[in-house]
Amino acid sequence: MSKLAIEGGQPYRKEPFPARAPFGEEEIALVAEAIRSQNLFAPSGDKVKALEEAFAELYGTKYAIASASGTSAIHTAIAAINPNPGDEIITAPITDAGSIAPILFQGCIPVFADVDETYNMDPADVERKITDRTAAILLVHLFGNAARVDAIQEIARRHGIPLIEDCSQAHVIKYKGRYLGTWGDIGTFSFQQSKHMTTGDGGMTITNREDLAERMTRFRDKGWVRKPGSRHYVLLGLNYRMTELQGAVGLAQIKKVRDVVERRMKLGHYLTEMISGIEGITPPRVTEGSEHGYWLYALRVDAWPVERFAAALSREGVGVGVGYTGEPIYLCMEPLTKRRTFGNTAYPLDGAYGGRVIEYTKGLCPRAEDALDHMITIGIHEHYTEKDIEDVAGAIRKVAELLPRG
Repeated sequence: MSKLAIEGGQPYRKEPFPARAPFGEEEIALVAEAIRSQNLFAPSGDKVKALEEAFAELYGTKYAIASASGTSAIHTAIAAINPNPGDEIITAPITDAGSIAPILFQGCIPVFADVDETYNMDPADVERKITDRTAAILLVHLFGNAARVDAIQEIARRHGIPLIEDCSQAHVIKYKGRYLGTWGDIGTFSFQQSKHMTTGDGGMTITNREDLAERMTRFRDKGWVRKPGSRHYVLLGLNYRMTELQGAVGLAQIKKVRDVVERRMKLGHYLTEMISGIEGITPPRVTEGSEHGYWLYALRVDAWPVERFAAALSREGVGVGVGYTGEPIYLCMEPLTKRRTFGNTAYPLDGAYGGRVIEYTKGLCPRAEDALDHMITIGIHEHYTEKDIEDVAGAIRKVAELLPRG
């Protein structure tokens, strides 16, 4: 191990890491059952209804409403609180466009709160960003680690603002003994292929409020009140319905999700244990009181240019990403940076309906920008063994020891 692979040496890990295989015989059986029923339409089927009931039971909420994707779940949640055009929604700078597009499509303005050392939204900056046009806080729990949701819940209640939790990367994660998604007025979840629980694509919203549940149920079904007689559409909605195929897969997946998360917790903590103390890198910081499901393992690199460290680690056989989204979402999403939204307008970013005009430029969230400039991400999953984790750690240690600093 005297020479890095990037310099012609032998890679630390020579064989591929195991591929994730989330589906098994129960998914196959339930999907076959759905197909044999000759009906894949959820409103007249039983699989999606059963998944909603199981999801609500798992999280201990009164209502769960299935939808077509994590993005549609967030849009459904925002629509349920019924903001006015030009209102503002405070959210995270380190996230996917799926958290931001629903804000714009509902005619609202994204406002970004900077992050703390866990890469999650800083409660103090959330409060600083509140104005008289703030309609909601959309709190993202990043990489499977909780934001300080209790502090943000208290801020939201004090200001009379709804709190929506984006738990797309944080399935069945407990914070202070309570599942994420149950702290706010609404919790949202993604079932996209990479998530702890997957149906390929799909989403879910949960709530204990009957009024929000009713609006979400209507919104994801075009505003339709499905009763005998002539049709009646009570609000402007979209077709975000989940199919019976997704529901069938979800029914098998929900039985596994906590085991998946617990396995990832063990592996992620083991990797942290093995690389702690290496000068120049910082393992993920777990929010006090939180579990961490390690949807991604985010490592901070300070002693080397992050691209150079990532390239060297990749050549050692460990696949890595640089910076997650590269830049905060407000710098890498052209509808924000170039104000390209609907037709030749910048609506709702153009000040229509009395909304603020915000310039999405560098310096908006300096801590988030700094974090992404020094971040590499490593994908680990529940099929990894301890030996696999030891090889990841060994490769990191080799690069840290042999790669010139600076």
